[in-house]
Amino acid sequence: MKYSNKDLSQTLTQLCIAKEITSIVISPGSRNAPLTIGFTENPKFNNYSIVDERSAAFFALGLAQQLKQPVALVCSSGSALLNYYPAIAEAFYSDIPLVVLSADRPDYLINIGDGQTIMQENVFENHILDSANCIEGSDYQDFNEEIINSALNKSIEFQGPVHINIPFEEPLYEVISEATIHPNNNPPHIIDTVISEDLSEFLKHWNSAKKKIVLVGVIQPNNIEQQFLNQLAEDESVIVLTETTSNLHHENFISSIDQLIAPLTEKEFEDLQPEILLTFGGMIISKKVKAFLRKHSPKQHWHVDIKKAFDTYFCLNHHFKTTPNQFLKDFLPKTEAVKSEFQKEWLKVKEHRLAQHSKYVEQIPYSDFNVFSEIVNALPTHIQLQLSNSATIRYAQLFKIDKSIEMFCNRGTSGIDGCTSTAIGASVSSNKPTLLITGDLSFLYDSNALWNNYIPKNFKIIIINNGGGGIFRILPGEKDSDNFSTYFETKHQLTAAHLATMYEFEYNLVVEEIELKDKLISFFATSEKPSILEIFTPSKVNDKVLLDYFKYIK
Repeated sequence: MKYSNKDLSQTLTQLCIAKEITSIVISPGSRNAPLTIGFTENPKFNNYSIVDERSAAFFALGLAQQLKQPVALVCSSGSALLNYYPAIAEAFYSDIPLVVLSADRPDYLINIGDGQTIMQENVFENHILDSANCIEGSDYQDFNEEIINSALNKSIEFQGPVHINIPFEEPLYEVISEATIHPNNNPPHIIDTVISEDLSEFLKHWNSAKKKIVLVGVIQPNNIEQQFLNQLAEDESVIVLTETTSNLHHENFISSIDQLIAPLTEKEFEDLQPEILLTFGGMIISKKVKAFLRKHSPKQHWHVDIKKAFDTYFCLNHHFKTTPNQFLKDFLPKTEAVKSEFQKEWLKVKEHRLAQHSKYVEQIPYSDFNVFSEIVNALPTHIQLQLSNSATIRYAQLFKIDKSIEMFCNRGTSGIDGCTSTAIGASVSSNKPTLLITGDLSFLYDSNALWNNYIPKNFKIIIINNGGGGIFRILPGEKDSDNFSTYFETKHQLTAAHLATMYEFEYNLVVEEIELKDKLISFFATSEKPSILEIFTPSKVNDKVLLDYFKYIK
């Protein structure tokens, strides 16, 4: 085995091994050669080489999303590092652990006009858990060990991104056969999740309230014990509102929030207004539920999260700094049953909406809505489903998806920029077949994601191609001007066909409704290569079908 002769390279690789950070995504470069040598010459690391740093970062995000442990990113100096920023922001808001390792020039070469050099120290300071700026030289070994330990531990303990900037003096490629550095590993702390605060006042409010809403955002599958979910579902004073990305299931939960509340009158909103709002999980997709709770505020809003509590509804009263599972474990046994018609009344509304939904789907023309309905009906069970942002995730919210399917979407910043790269990273580190459903703009924007040598043969992509940013047609305003089609909708006639050929994906397409069901059946059959199904839909009917849906289901 070979080692870089650079002390900092040996320090980082040895500490990563000690902390079980073994998945490394490397973008080729020269200044990062000591790190590349350190990682690739050691059989304890799983190394991935991805040229495009923006795609590499989202690929690492997908790996970490599934592994639930930090994944390291390695890049050269200069603008290479800045391409990580979109994924770092997503990781920051989605609580996904990434360790960014950026090679840099020595301090005396910064801001003198040297090539491939920018001010890298603290460059991500607004969206990072920790920034460690190392100093090259044996005199600084203790300092470097301390700040590297601290940064790696923060990523592990608090599940988020950290940045370690490492200057290297030339020469960069020299190796030795024995390690000369043996850094001290300060192990991460185990975060205590037990609630130590007095719950009596909160229990008093809970046990007297007849109208309570539990609203759940993004949660990884299997993070909450079903017994606690069952107890919530059986409380007649509680409505549990979940989203596609909540990965929680019970017949008494309301999983299509917009389907429930979009048609409501002002009087019905007042009836739905809770006395207590309990929230946990990550970002909420539904804009309608945000508007409802901001206007019809609960008396009490409690959020449960080990790290943070956003005042999304402008009425936050308390932050329980623990996990949702631990909170429910400590809290629910102390609650008392409250007689109420609240859940019963709104479950009746839910059933009416579902009946109307079924009738509506049977009569609509070929459109995005129609296509989503057919896809959901054809989905295999026990797969991992990755959803791109914009229209895709919003349509998915309107359909019941089998509870065996694990659901993911980059909702931290809700961008379209790395959805495909994330899905591929997730597929590499998952033992389940992975399907990405995406729109045409999301797919084309991140097409470098396919420039990847690690894509499993059971990875599949469905592209719904309506020739532009169809979601903008749902918004108010003029839809038929040249400005709209160019600067909002961004109309195009591009397809994925040539990209599929170049990257050796199986490719098929659908242009008419009559062929959709058969194409979906063959698409989900076992394949020897990753595959793409591109479904073309009309661009000008989708907005009317969706807007009419919310009127019809009333």
